[in-house]
Parts: sequence; structure tokens; C-alpha cells
Amino acid sequence: MSKWMKSFVLVSAAALVLSACSNGGSKSDDTATKTDTEATSDATATDTQKADDAEADPAATTDVDTAEASDMTFPKSAIDPNISGEVTFWTFLDNKKNDETLTKAFNEAYPNIKLKTVFVPFDDLHNKLQTTLAAGKGAPDVALVEQGQFPRYSTGGVLTNLLDQPFDAGKYKEYVSEYNWNRWSSIDGTQLLGMPWDVTPSVTYYRSDIFEELGLPSDPDELGEYIQDPDQYFELAQTLKANNKYSLEWRDSPVHWFGDMYGYFDKDLNWVRNNDDFVKFLDISKKVTQLKIAPHDGLYSDKGKQRVKKGESVMYVAGTYGARDLAANFPDLKGKWKTTKAPFGLDFGFGGSTFVIPAQSQNKEAAFAFAEWITTSEAAWKIEVEQSVQPDWKNITELDWYKNHTNEYLGGQNDFAFYSSLTADLPVRRYTTLDGLAWPLWVGEVLNAIDKNVDSKTAIAKAQENIEKKLKPEIDKLKKQLQG
Repeated sequence: MSKWMKSFVLVSAAALVLSACSNGGSKSDDTATKTDTEATSDATATDTQKADDAEADPAATTDVDTAEASDMTFPKSAIDPNISGEVTFWTFLDNKKNDETLTKAFNEAYPNIKLKTVFVPFDDLHNKLQTTLAAGKGAPDVALVEQGQFPRYSTGGVLTNLLDQPFDAGKYKEYVSEYNWNRWSSIDGTQLLGMPWDVTPSVTYYRSDIFEELGLPSDPDELGEYIQDPDQYFELAQTLKANNKYSLEWRDSPVHWFGDMYGYFDKDLNWVRNNDDFVKFLDISKKVTQLKIAPHDGLYSDKGKQRVKKGESVMYVAGTYGARDLAANFPDLKGKWKTTKAPFGLDFGFGGSTFVIPAQSQNKEAAFAFAEWITTSEAAWKIEVEQSVQPDWKNITELDWYKNHTNEYLGGQNDFAFYSSLTADLPVRRYTTLDGLAWPLWVGEVLNAIDKNVDSKTAIAKAQENIEKKLKPEIDKLKKQLQG
């Protein structure tokens, strides 16, 4: 056993998702500039078989490989492949070439549906969608909605329940993680309001060459196991700091990461961020501050980029889009970065998006045909993975071309398979319209506790008292809405 592989203790954890530190939080990285990842696309079915299946059923054209890989058990769409109509789709992803490729592939499955893709900038899309949903007119047939914005539309009956007929999306539940299925459900969990799409588990990116030079564990599996123990993580972090290098971006990150596992409120709108584990992780964040191992600045700020180029910021936690962003910003460091598990025994999601169908749409079946196709079909995913969109569909992640993918920027690491191995451990949490209101209040209490060294148990209890008091009108209003 390596000298680094000491016994470790996994920190207990429960449920999470939106990851944001006191940089004010961040939108899903779906909004970031896209760069190509290197995806192979070896077909497992012959062209002849595809042609035969297409003749029998146009919807099967793009799903032959998927069906074969899953022994023909993957559910078949309930939507007639000959359905016709026009579907307007709003997206905040600005990529015309990608849109054209997706549209062409979609029309191979549904030749009689005219897909009109409309790019709307991130903030404008979510604001305009809320306005049109409230007005009862003007909304698209389908919209791509980011995780942090989703609660704006999850109440009031403004979205279509995809569990209803003729959509019958419930048949897909076993093919995605429990976490990903539930985050697009209504607060009480009785409705599915968005079609599950991508998943973004949290991981650690690190400079393996520098770790090796300093005698630190540099193998992904070895390092991933080592940093689960907070004591071992801090030992590593101090070694880096002694060499003028940082292991984190934000000093208050650990307690927020843990909070992302729980969310803010449960399905009955009870505050959930008050237990001994929160006390423990606030103490961990305090230690990060005391040891000065985080500059409290982002990796992609102007100063942050300089730190990376100088080899000072050599380790950071992000979603699985991190390799794409590193490659876009630091192409000269190709082959020097690798990825492993998030530290401290944490398993939390780092964003994601869903496809929703407004209740006011007059083309719901055709709209669902698109939402279903883009989230479940192999043809769509072969395009989407090139944009660093991580699938959470077993019929895709079990295919050879996906499992065998390697990332040259990460030194040839088998990245897709590693990312997918993390999704089953992401705990379920609920998203509510109260979350965005609670966030700044929560951050204020956390930073006050860190800066003034307030007893962590006292600080966590005070945060609950303060937030429940200030948000009581909104909490009561939402409870009434859910009951009525």
C-alpha cells in the first residue's frame, strides 16, 4: 500500500445540487462557451439494419444502437413517428451549427415535424418564459431551462406534467438517476415537469504533473481516495501552500458544497440546513480560511487565470464540464490536468438543464416528441457529448463508444465512464422558489461565522432562525399555493 493510502473516514452526506460559493453563485455551465471534447462514435449496428428499421418505423432510425445495447428493452416512444406540426424551441445555447445538426437528425426520426429553434440569451429566456407563462400566451412549445431557474415555473400549473398520457414519461424513470429524475419534479414529487437530460456530478481537477513533482498522490484513484479524509486533504493542501500553490478557489466552499447535497427546504418547506454535519463542514471552511489555502477568487477571473498559468492554482472542484473550460482557457496545459472525486466524501451536483413544455402549447405531442428524442436518443447524444453535455441515461452510458471515450486534455483519461460512475451517489433534494431568497442570507451568516470565528453550532442555528424569520411571508405564501 502506498504511503499516501492511509485509512480514511468518509464524511456523512445526504442531499444536494446547486453549487455556488460566495462569488454570488453561478449559472449552469450550459451557458459557457462550448469547446469540442473528443468523442468517438462507433456504430454498433450495420447500415443495412438501420435502413430496415427505418422503413418499418421512422422513429427507430436514430435509436438502433441504443436498442441493441440494451437488449431491446428500452421503452419505445408513444408518439406516432408520422405526427406533423411545428414546434418552437427556445434555447440559451448559442450554437447554430449544432442546432442544424440536431434538427437534421431529429427529422430523420420525425420527418413531418418542423422544428423552429430560437436562441434567447440566458437571462432573457428565463425572464421571458416566466412572463409568457404568467400571461397564458406567447410561450414556446419547448424550452431549455437551467436548474437554478426551474423553480420559477414549478408551481401554478404552467408546465405540462409529462407523466400524463399520451407522454407516459414515467416509463423512463429507471433509466436515469434518482437525483436527476426528482430534481425536475414538482415540490411534492407527484408530477414530472421537465424531461431529465444531462447530469453534472462534482469532481476535482488537478495538475497531476505538479502533484507528482511534489511527491503527492497523482494517480486519480489514489488521490480520490486520499482526499476523502479531511485531515489528509489538509495535509496535502498545506504541502501545496508551502510551495505557493492553492488547492481551492473559495474559502467558504466546503459548507456550501455540503449544503448543495441537502438543498434549503424539504417537500414540506421545512428548513434542512441545521444538523451536526453542517456544523462539521462550517468548521472545515473555517480551517480553509485559517490555513489560507484558497485565494477566495475564481479560477477564470483575470487573476485566477494568471495563477493557473504560473502553476499556482493547481486543484479545484467543478462540474464535469471543467475539462472543457480548462482546455478553452489553458490549451498549453494539455495532458497535465486530470480529474478525480470531489473531496471530503461529498457527492453533489454542479448544475444541469431540462426541457419543459408549457401548458399553453398547442402542439404538446409534437413538442414531447422533440423533448423525448433529444434526451433519450443515441443520435442526439453523439452530438451533445461534443459540447461537454454529460448524459444521465443508462441506454447511452452503457454503449461502448461512450464507455471507451478518452480525453487527451486529461492525459488520455477515461473521462466519460468516470463521470457516469458518480451519478448514482448524488442524493435527492428539492428545489423551491425560496432557494434564491435564502442563498444570500445563508452566505452572510456563513462568512460572518468564519470572519468572526463564531461557534459553528451557534452560527448554524442562528442562520436558520434568521432565514425562517425573514422569509416567513414567502414560506407561508408558497405553502398556501401548494395546498390550494
